[in-house]
Amino acid sequence: MEKLGLNEIRDLFQNFYVSKEHYKQQSFSLIPQNDKSLLIINSGMAPLKPYFAGLETPPSKRMTTCQKCIRTGDIDNVGHTARHGTFFEMLGSFSFGDYFKNESLHWGWEFITEVLKMPEERIWATVYENDDQAVEIWKSIGMPEERIVKLGKDDNFWEIGTGPCGPCSEIYYDRGPEFGCGNPDCKPGCECDRYIEFWNHVFTQFSRDEEGNYSDLAHPNIDTGMGLERIACIMQDVDSIFDIDTIKYILDGVVEKSHTEYGSGSKDTDVSIRIITDHIRSLTFMIADGIMPSNEGRGYVLRRLLRRAARHGRMLGIEGSFLPDLAERVIKVSGDAYPELVEKREYIKKILSIEEEKFASTIDQGEAILSEYIEEMKSAGTDTLDGAKAFKLYDTYGFPIELTQEILEEKGLKTDEESFRECMEEQKNKGRGALSASGDDDGWKEKAEETIDADDTEFTGYDNVSGTAKVQAVLNGGNGDILVAVDRTPFYAEMGGQTADTGIITGEDFEGAVVDVQKKNNVFIHTVSGAKGNIAVGDTVELSIDIPSRNNTARNHTATHLLHAALREVLGEHVTQAGSKVARNVLRFDFTHYEAVSSEDLEKIENIVNEKIAEFIPVVTEVKSLEEAKAGGATALFGEKYGSEVRNVLVGNFSNELCGGTHVSNTGEIGAFKIISESGVAAGVRRIEAVTAEEILKNAKADERIISEAAAAIKVNESALVEKAHALADEVRSLKKEIEELKKAMVGDQLGDILAGAKDINGVKLITNRFEDMSINDLRSISDDIKSENKSVIMVFAAVNGPKVTFMVSVTDDLLDRYHAGNMIKKIAAAAGGGGGGKADMAQAGAKDASKIEDAFRIAEVLVAEN
Repeated sequence: MEKLGLNEIRDLFQNFYVSKEHYKQQSFSLIPQNDKSLLIINSGMAPLKPYFAGLETPPSKRMTTCQKCIRTGDIDNVGHTARHGTFFEMLGSFSFGDYFKNESLHWGWEFITEVLKMPEERIWATVYENDDQAVEIWKSIGMPEERIVKLGKDDNFWEIGTGPCGPCSEIYYDRGPEFGCGNPDCKPGCECDRYIEFWNHVFTQFSRDEEGNYSDLAHPNIDTGMGLERIACIMQDVDSIFDIDTIKYILDGVVEKSHTEYGSGSKDTDVSIRIITDHIRSLTFMIADGIMPSNEGRGYVLRRLLRRAARHGRMLGIEGSFLPDLAERVIKVSGDAYPELVEKREYIKKILSIEEEKFASTIDQGEAILSEYIEEMKSAGTDTLDGAKAFKLYDTYGFPIELTQEILEEKGLKTDEESFRECMEEQKNKGRGALSASGDDDGWKEKAEETIDADDTEFTGYDNVSGTAKVQAVLNGGNGDILVAVDRTPFYAEMGGQTADTGIITGEDFEGAVVDVQKKNNVFIHTVSGAKGNIAVGDTVELSIDIPSRNNTARNHTATHLLHAALREVLGEHVTQAGSKVARNVLRFDFTHYEAVSSEDLEKIENIVNEKIAEFIPVVTEVKSLEEAKAGGATALFGEKYGSEVRNVLVGNFSNELCGGTHVSNTGEIGAFKIISESGVAAGVRRIEAVTAEEILKNAKADERIISEAAAAIKVNESALVEKAHALADEVRSLKKEIEELKKAMVGDQLGDILAGAKDINGVKLITNRFEDMSINDLRSISDDIKSENKSVIMVFAAVNGPKVTFMVSVTDDLLDRYHAGNMIKKIAAAAGGGGGGKADMAQAGAKDASKIEDAFRIAEVLVAEN
């Protein structure tokens, strides 16, 4: 058996199935598309579920993929064994109602024996115990009956709840008796390490109903999956995924960085090396697919992996940032198969560097605090860390709870997970706003749209702005609207970020305004408002779009393409579209980038777009095959599913994108382009909003009005407005400073009276005082002055500013072993309808009811007296 590299095996597999007329699909993104059941793609068939369910049409009835996948369910085992990993690649061959068992098993046998040249005598197969057809196929191939093992439903039948399901046949490799258990009846299904399952062929031929009954599918499907790393282990005759050529190259980089040796006898060292080696693979691919570090969802998985890898790097003695250099090794061994890694090389390394730097600034402090907690636990004789303390590490110091748990487990300790979850839930509840009402007659419109039964609608709007059509369905849409489906329409339905066309629909005895168009299962559903007369299925109607609105939308859509290209030119090739909205009056473009765009770069981007507009470049749309468009350099939305034919929008040599929207025919039609805002919308995602053409003029007129009113308000000519504004700002600053100095002097004069009013309670001087029109900073200043000259003092101050009340509690250092300002202020402020908190020496809180201040002061007296 010839030793083959991992990349070589991948190419051999896909090329083999291409020779069997399979469409070679590039790996889908790790981010699931329209699948809320998954956080991250974790299997080869996961992105193909819409094809298997019949919700979408695949580009071919035969497909082959090598899908990147991430699983974190057993992350705790990663590093501690030589088999577990978070990242893996899954080779797959699929049939959507085309060929079935016979071809699947014959081709599988052909690939492993003739292409991989695996010895036939070492190949075994398992089948579902009632699948006699699969047994007969294996026998016809030449598999001896004694190497065909029948197993039950738990092992060889694939089903998840109701719906499509079926038996499967798994192919095993016999490593030899030296790896076995010694049982003469040892065979696949045994728990020992002798037999390795490396390829599963699933025959989806049944549908299971809610009663548990099975019926035959009209069009059976094939879904096969073979773990690339697992077959590489077999072909390279190694026991561990960390010994495979590509992964060992990454591992060698970790060893080089840490000046250690792998497999030298130190278990802890080997664990850390394996953790870093595995995690940097996941991190590199996740960032390339647009996943950014955050505290929730996919971003949290990324951050958890990154911080775990960073910590183990420190444990190995690696100083400074090291993950970007290791990512370079991942890109080197995987970049040919996954070109997005090469394209986003600098972006990946930048994100890793920024996040690693962030963690480095907090990990020392976090570990020091955790060490203190551990000492406290030992003193208290407990092995469980309080969940509130674990939450503080997570919330304040950026320690993922799993990292805290890992450190504790290394010392034989654990975390109170239940109380940690309670703290998390409490924080979520604080930030959770009330849900707004839908305002849509309880979703009547959406429900109605789902029930429309009509043939596919032909879209004529690329070439026409009006046309006649036959009515296919009419439904009540709620709020007085009706929903109309027709056989053909010039109205663009909302999709791809572009808003729907508006216009009018008329019939022989009917007229209405089309205010929205949605596409459901290839049917264009027109929401008609203000309808007059009658309309029925079979009627002929005239549809006319609002041409100025369509033109403005087209201007903005083409402008987003120019903006996308300009962003990549100025900021780098890592920039990809993360969302958009194209309407008649504004365009919004979301894109991946790791920091705010500087004003200088925004100006460059805006200038480039306007230069391209001024060049009057023809905008050409070509309909071609997806492969032809990609070969021509077209930019596709990463992870988006496209049909066999696509619309390729080209703006000279500047922009080349796949897009189904409407566009101008020449960039000059856009007129002009103006960025109005740049902001962050999520971790690693920025947003630019911009306007074009007449909206720029509207904005300019609005700005002129503001300038004119501002100049009139401060009685100055418009030309001198800026100079006058600076002068007024200087004057205001000077007056504020003067007021602050006067306040301070007045308070200084009152300090003696404030101290004289202190009450002596158990040897503590309690000062309570109400101040009018004072800021919290003023209260702190008074507190600092008193503390500098006095001991054994607790101050409870209330500042009233209009309806707003602010409380402050300050405790001198010699009383901190008896009193905690943060705990005291919660009860004090509550008396006036408020709440807050803080540190032991100083805390503040807001309140609502100034009439209750004296009640709050009495609470303070009680609290002081209690100690």
